[in-house]
Amino acid sequence: MASEHPSSSAPTISDVAAEAGVGRATAARTLGGYGSVSAVARERVLAAAERLGYRSNILARSMTTGVTNSLGIVVADIGNTFFSGLIRGASDAASARNLDVIVISTYEDLAAERHAVGVLLDKQVDGIVVSSAAVGAPEAEHLTEATRRGTPVVLIDRLIPGLHLDAVVVDNRAEARRVTRALIEAGHRRIGFLWGPTTDAGIETLDDLLTVNTRSLWSDAERLRGYLDALQDAGIPYAPALVTTGAKTEESAAKAAHAMLQSEDPPTALFASEAEALIGALHAVQGLGLSYPGDVSLVGFDDTSWATVMQPPLTMVAQPVDEMGRLAVDQVVSRIGASEYEPRLHMLPAELRIRSSIGPPPRKP
Repeated sequence: MASEHPSSSAPTISDVAAEAGVGRATAARTLGGYGSVSAVARERVLAAAERLGYRSNILARSMTTGVTNSLGIVVADIGNTFFSGLIRGASDAASARNLDVIVISTYEDLAAERHAVGVLLDKQVDGIVVSSAAVGAPEAEHLTEATRRGTPVVLIDRLIPGLHLDAVVVDNRAEARRVTRALIEAGHRRIGFLWGPTTDAGIETLDDLLTVNTRSLWSDAERLRGYLDALQDAGIPYAPALVTTGAKTEESAAKAAHAMLQSEDPPTALFASEAEALIGALHAVQGLGLSYPGDVSLVGFDDTSWATVMQPPLTMVAQPVDEMGRLAVDQVVSRIGASEYEPRLHMLPAELRIRSSIGPPPRKP
């Protein structure tokens, strides 16, 4: 006859063992997912645990097995549609493996990222997926420390120059080159780029720009390099006034685009390398009473649903966010328990979705 468990306290492994009629060690191995247990005993223990409403003590189990069945995901901004897409893909892949996910936003703050990784290590997660704000290996000691402690780390969306870890990224340089080439093929030679490096320093030469660009986040730096590649391919000289620098906010992008469009030799096309930059460009275009693509062509990065309902619909680069999230989880899970391995880079293609925001340059009066 099944024993009754007082409702005032949570059932324990001993309670489950008694309910199932097995030894405590057998119940512990079954509920902890380790060791060898016969199929009959396992079925009895699991049935007893369900009847009693037993919930495993994850911390105690992890002390025994060294596994918590949990992953940490660190992103810049969970509210950003790109990162929310990554998280969705990662969460689906983790759920399929019965893994729990802890998500932390850092808002591009490196100190917050270091703290987040420390919290995840304290919680003994089995692996970490991170979109890092570090621009070089010296800033990423917290990630190398995690790997030294046996916690695998997979970079997502961004590489960190000089740091060799598993990574899942898009070929940002190739995609930006393709966007710029599409504008050039439409007849544009004055193409504004939003955003360039975050700097207040005056940029006059291409060498200056490339030097400052080495201190940008990898994805940002690669998109600028792709833009410059396409210009060089077409024999179009770099124009300092057409690459914005400074704070990367929607407001700053709007101001920069407004200034470009009101200059004596304005761009006939704008390439916004982030969604916020595109929104800023749209504010500038509308604020000046201009239209796209009649007065200026527009292309953005990170396709969103609202881009399709704009009038006219916007040409956008769509990144495979769901696949990136899933692949990052697959990669980090494959490293759990591995003492040595060669880091693997997954470089995925994106898709340029041509809509109606690219047209020929407007004719000069």
